[in-house]
Parts: sequence; structure tokens; C-alpha cells
Amino acid sequence: MHEQDAGDSAQKTPPSHPAPARLPARLGWSRSGRWLTGIAVVLVIVLVAGATTAWVVVRKPWPQTSGELQVAGLDGPVQVVRDGAGVPHIYADSMHDLMLAQGFVHAQDRFFEMDVRRHATAGRLAELFGAGALESDLVVRTLGWREVASRELTMLQPATRGALDAYAEGVNAYLKQRSPSELALEYSLLGLTGVAYTPERWSAVDSIAWLKAMAWDLRGNLDEEIGRALTAATVGDKAVSELYPDYPYAEHPPVVEQGAVVRGKFDQGADAHGRALSRPVPGGAGAVQALAQVAEVLDGMGPLLGKGDGLGSNAWVVDGSHTTTGAPILANDPHLGTSLPGVWTQVGLHCRTVSSACPLDVSGFGFSGVPGVVIGHNAHIAWGFTNLGPDVTDLFVERISGNSYEYDGRRIPLTLRTETIEVRDADPVELTVRSTGNGPLLSDLSRLAQTSSEVELSADGLVDQVDGVAAASGTEGAGVSLAWTALEPRPTADALLALNAAEDFDEFHEALRDFAAPGQNILYADTEGHIGYQATGVVPVRGPANDGRTPAPGWRPDAVWTGTTVPYDALPRLLDPDSGIIATANQAVIDPRRYPPFLTDDWDQGYRSTRINDLLRAEEKLDVAAMSRIQLDSFSAVAQALVPYLLEIDLPGGYYSDGQKLLADWDLQQDADSAAAAYFNAVWREVLDATFSDELPEVLEPDGSDRWFRVVADLLPRAHTGWWDDVETDVVEDRDTILRAAMIAARDQLTARQSPNAEEWRWGALHELELRSQTLGESGIGIVERLFNRGGWEAAGGSSIVNATGWDARDGFEVRTAPSMRMVVPLDDLDAARWINLTGVSGHAFHPHYTDQTDLWARGETLPWAFTQEAVEKAGADVLDLQPSD
Repeated sequence: MHEQDAGDSAQKTPPSHPAPARLPARLGWSRSGRWLTGIAVVLVIVLVAGATTAWVVVRKPWPQTSGELQVAGLDGPVQVVRDGAGVPHIYADSMHDLMLAQGFVHAQDRFFEMDVRRHATAGRLAELFGAGALESDLVVRTLGWREVASRELTMLQPATRGALDAYAEGVNAYLKQRSPSELALEYSLLGLTGVAYTPERWSAVDSIAWLKAMAWDLRGNLDEEIGRALTAATVGDKAVSELYPDYPYAEHPPVVEQGAVVRGKFDQGADAHGRALSRPVPGGAGAVQALAQVAEVLDGMGPLLGKGDGLGSNAWVVDGSHTTTGAPILANDPHLGTSLPGVWTQVGLHCRTVSSACPLDVSGFGFSGVPGVVIGHNAHIAWGFTNLGPDVTDLFVERISGNSYEYDGRRIPLTLRTETIEVRDADPVELTVRSTGNGPLLSDLSRLAQTSSEVELSADGLVDQVDGVAAASGTEGAGVSLAWTALEPRPTADALLALNAAEDFDEFHEALRDFAAPGQNILYADTEGHIGYQATGVVPVRGPANDGRTPAPGWRPDAVWTGTTVPYDALPRLLDPDSGIIATANQAVIDPRRYPPFLTDDWDQGYRSTRINDLLRAEEKLDVAAMSRIQLDSFSAVAQALVPYLLEIDLPGGYYSDGQKLLADWDLQQDADSAAAAYFNAVWREVLDATFSDELPEVLEPDGSDRWFRVVADLLPRAHTGWWDDVETDVVEDRDTILRAAMIAARDQLTARQSPNAEEWRWGALHELELRSQTLGESGIGIVERLFNRGGWEAAGGSSIVNATGWDARDGFEVRTAPSMRMVVPLDDLDAARWINLTGVSGHAFHPHYTDQTDLWARGETLPWAFTQEAVEKAGADVLDLQPSD
């Protein structure tokens, strides 16, 4: 929280920030739900006779992890060996039994999370959580995720369909054995509020639909499209180029620095050639208003994997010429939104005899609700993901009249379908989804306000929001539609299963051919000593009047998508580059001057990738420990740019110069115990607010991510540019005025928050990790939230730093996105691999494995990752034998 700023009144003094609010309800909670839950908790406290009985209620859903269980559907015996962290390794004789057992184990550990995920991806959260969850349901129903997933199921290979069905059998076998209160504590609380709920049987579509959540949260530049349009409308076209700078290819090299497309295929040995782009932007006040309201509607949809520019990842691989053992090492740490339980769950899947009929001997990180492993290694290869971020979404401004839209000078009927959304404690909501040839009309979400007047929405301000959209777009005039590649069904699930079984680079490459969304950078290493890289994803080819940077005119044939996509074989890839190093951190994949297909213009600015490459090249020889140290690097690139200017500011001696003195010998590492890092980040937040808040609307205010690093770094040499001036005062402020005021305000803030002694400040005390359950942990009821949430971990790192514990400068310093896991895999000895999860494997509050890995994660430590059966048995703490039932 910022205290009242100090400084001369004539200066452009950063305004005080309100206290950082509790995270907005991700899934929401109706007023009646809050009231009933509060009453229920009081009743529980009164009626439960002592702590022993309460502990029984809490432990009731905990799974059996040793001994023997009979499981319906199994053809043979299965063994589940859990290590000291509760990570299960599953051994079976067939793919059917292996996948069935994985479904059973996931349901043991995290069924409530799985159930919430399938409600989220089906647009059915309001059934459980009331009107406060309606925002998410509206968007998901409009986009039709569930229907797309159902169509994808029919496209899958028989082996993939069999794996999904077997997984569902395992989940349902577990459900059949237990009542809701034996599945999760959350169901007991929901029952006390009057929800008569029995979970439905799991289906293959439930698993596939979660891939849509992955694709949505990692969808690319939708926010940037809107941001450019609104920036141009509010502060002018020149500001767009200043606030959305082009990628600096000379300063931050792309992933692939060689090769080009030759006869439709990417050839890493080919010469470069160029391309040109046009950038038209549709205008009109109605379109601008509609876009602004669509931005609010999208922002109201709670994140599933995470949210914001902090989403990204680091991954790198080095060949044997760079390692102490002469074998490749691969490292990966995806950056996603923080939640409890964490996004990932760890597992080992082992066919006792590996064959074409049972090909899996794999271990790694996956999603509860989805069979197989997403990131990890098998006995032959290892792989890691970072978000490629291809531009796979476009907003189109449409000319709507009644139930028709304009295209190429003609009126065409809109496609209509009706969705009914059940709402807890309220009447159902009828939603009519209208679509143009480009996609569903997001602006039509405003029509909810006209059809759901009896639903209690005001608790979360939804009525006001949707009314605002109605005022902007209504049913006449400007509308906004969304084109998104993930709305076309494709067999991405086939790719995941094939990747788990791949044994060399050719099989790896072929496995990823069907990986449609979200587009990823996927790094590769194998036990034969090879390293590689493959870009994935379906990327649209646009008409010449659409460059993907701003919303396009939907009525123009030369602006819509052509119906073709960038061929998979034309996507960039590498095998054994001369450098022996491949590093990806969401930077540009390849220079467009050598690569004509358009992927995107909205890359991460490359600060992390350049730092990673520098650190890798600085080590004479790398080992597992060295790779782990690089993952924890907290060097601040924005501090490198800004600190020299801060040191030049003339401050009053003593009290106000104490913080400045910390910067003089700071190594620019944002360690948790760093006083200098605490002061610098407080100053950085004030600089952003004071420089831009007077001119930008709230929706465009800076969050402090990598784009803002670049924007401010470019402004610093220009001491008198207009951005420094406060347009709301009668004087003209310059850079040094802003920096001085920010430093004074930061000093006062840290004095109030931590200590008058600057040496006692701690970055981690500002930058804490608080893990919240995405459902009852966001209920707004303190006693309920304390049951499910955990917090207080001091975190090093920061936004757009290799140790990417991202925070949002608009809200405060709390960690919002983070390395969701870390792994390092040496290909010469897979049992020497290391891994850590943001949280534990369990989704049960108070279970020993609920947050047991978080303490290690916060200290930068990792766990041993056993893989071979001998190592797994040695590490085993619990053994559960699953037997076929009669």
C-alpha cells in the first residue's frame, strides 16, 4: 500500500494508491451463497463436538495410498508407488489399465479441482457458485468450448480415444466408491449451504475441454489488439508506436537465427529473405466503445491457468559440448497464474513391458483431468514447453443490423443458437449467441442485461458492466466478433499421447504435427546426445488488409482470414544447431526478414531470453546444479536501465537519500532479503503511475511487465518528452521531477510498511506469495478462506526476470504469476533429474501434500526425480495395489 506521497505540490507527484485489493473472485460467489456459507460455518463450529471430530471431517476425503483396493474395470493388477512427496508412479500391464489407474489416482488427489475445471470449460460454474460466476460462463458459452471438444472427440485416433475412455473409467470407479463428502471437503461445505449436489460421471469430453482452457489463457495478442485501438483513440497514433514498441531483434536475438522456408518447408540451412506488412485500423466511435466494453467483459472472465503478461515460460537445452558429462541437459519452468492447488500434478506412467501395445514409460507434469504427461521425459527423450504466443485470435469490427451483418457489400444472416445457463439461487439465464462468418459476437454479451433482470448480478457489478456494453453496441451498428483457431476442432489430444511415446527427433516432430492450440515452443533432448526445437500450433493466414495488430473490419474480404494456415512443416525447427544451445523465453522465434509467414508481432521483449543465453555462455561447463541456479537468477533488466538515472537525482540528505544509497552498490539481483530491491520496485511502481496515469484510461494503465520495461527504457534518455509532463497541472514536468517524486514517495511508503531503517527493508516482505483456492478460497468469507488458502512465502525475483515471480504494478507487489514448476533433466542419468511443483500433489486442504513443495519452491530448492523402477522403489514411501474387482 502506498502512503501519502511527499514532495513539492508543483511536481507531478505520483498519486496515492489504494490498498491492494483481495484478488477478484475468480469463480465468484453469490450474496446468498456467502450468507448461507457463513451460517453453515457457524453451525459447524457449534455442532461439531471438539477438534477430534472436526479432524475426522477434514480427513474423510483423504485417499488410501497403501494396502490394497479393488477397482472396477481393471483387467489386471496395478501398483501405485508414491514417494515422500506423494508423487505417484503407476505400473500396469496394458494401456487400458495404466490410463484407468491414472484417472483413479487423479480423482483420489484432486477430484474437486477436476470437477470445477469441467464446470468452467462447459460454462456451468454458476450452477455451483451462483451469479458471481456468470461472467466466465457467458464467455465460455458464447465461444462454445464444450461443443468444440465434443467434435474433437470424433476426430481422435482409436488409441487416444481408448486412453481417454479408460481414464474416465478410472475416475468413475473412484466416484462410485465414495459420497460427495468423501471426495472433498468443499462438497461438505457446499452441502451445508443447501446445494444438493452429486458429481456427474466423468467423460472423455471433460478431459479434452481442459485443452481449451490452456489455449484460451495462452491465446496470444488479443489484449494488445484492443490496447492499440484504444490507445490510438485516446492519446493518438504516435503513442501506439511508443507504448507498443517493435521487437528489438538486434538487442535480443530470436530463438532461431538460421534457416528459412524453402518450397513450403522450413530448412535450417537456407538463406534469409524478407517480407512486408500493412497495418490498417478500422475507425469509428461506436467501434471504439464496443472494443472498450469487450475488453471489460473479457477481463471479467476469471483466469483458468493464470492471467496477464506474467504468463510465459523459460526453457533451454544444451548439448554435451556445454556439460560436465558430455550429455544434453534440458531445463523448463512455465510461468502461470498462482493457485491452490497448483496447475500441475506430477506422475510416472510405466508399462511393465514396453511394447507397441503398451508404449509408455514416462514421467513428468500433467493436468488433473487429462491422461498422460504434458511436460517431462520418457526413457529416450525429454521435452519442455514455453508459450510461442502466435497470433491465433482476431477481433473483427462488424456492421450489424438486426440479425444480419455486412460482408462484401451484402447483408448476410447471423448464425443463432440459444444457451441456457443454470444459476444457483436464481432463475436460469437464456443467452442467444450470434455469430458472423468470422466468429461469435462478443459484444452481444451485453444483451444479458435485457434478458436476466431477475438474476442477482449486482453483487459483482455485472449488471453495470453488461449495461455498458449494451449502450456501446446494442443490436444495431458496431459489433465485435472473435476469430480464434481453437474454435475449429483439431486432434491436439493425439499429439500429447504420441509425444509421450516418441523415441527420437523424427517421432517427436511427427507427434507434434497435431498439436493445434495453444501454439508452443517445444524443446527436445535425447539420450543419443541430440538437442532440438519445434514450433507448434495452427496459425491463420490473413488477408492483406489485416496485420493482426489491431481489430480488423469484418465486412472487408481482404481483411478476414483466408481459410488457410501456416503449414506445420513450414514452422521453425532446429536439430543440433552449431551453438549447442537453444533457449526460449517467449522472445521472437525468428526474424521476419528471413521468414515470410506471419506468426505475430507481439513477442515478449526478450529480456529473459537474453539473460538466459548470457548465463549459459558464461559457464565453462554446465551441470544440473548450474542449470537450477540459472532458473533462480533474479537480475533486473529494468533496474539496469533505470538505476543510473535514479543515482543522479538530487535528494535531501539523510532520510530521503537512504534508499538511494542502497542502489549505489546493488548487484541488481532481486533477492527476497534485498533492501535495495524493495526500494527499487517501490520507486518503479511510482514512476509508472506518475508517468502514465494522467493520460491513459484505467484499462491501459501499465502493469509493469516487459513491454513497460522497454517503453520506460526508451523514454529515459529523453528528459523532456511529453510523457513526463502531468497534463492535469499548470507546469511542465520533466523526467527528473518524476523520478525525484517517485523516490520520495517510495521512501515514505517503505517507512510506513516496513521500517524507518532502510537497511531493514526486504523485497520478499513486499513481494509475498499467497496461494488461494480458486473456488471457496475466493468466497469473501474469512473463516472459509482460511480453511483453503495458504500464504506468507517471501519470494525473490519479479516480473520479466528469469525467476519470473510476476506482480501487477496496478494492484500491488503480491506475486500474481510464477514458475508453476521447475525441472532439470540430464539425459545421461534420468534418475539424477530434479523437479519441484508450486504446490503439492494433493488438492485436499490440510493434507500433508497440500503445500509441502511450496516451502522448497520458495527457497529455490528441488526434489529428486526418480524414474527407473529401482530408483522409484527405493524412494517409495507408500505402495497401493489396485486389483480387478469381481
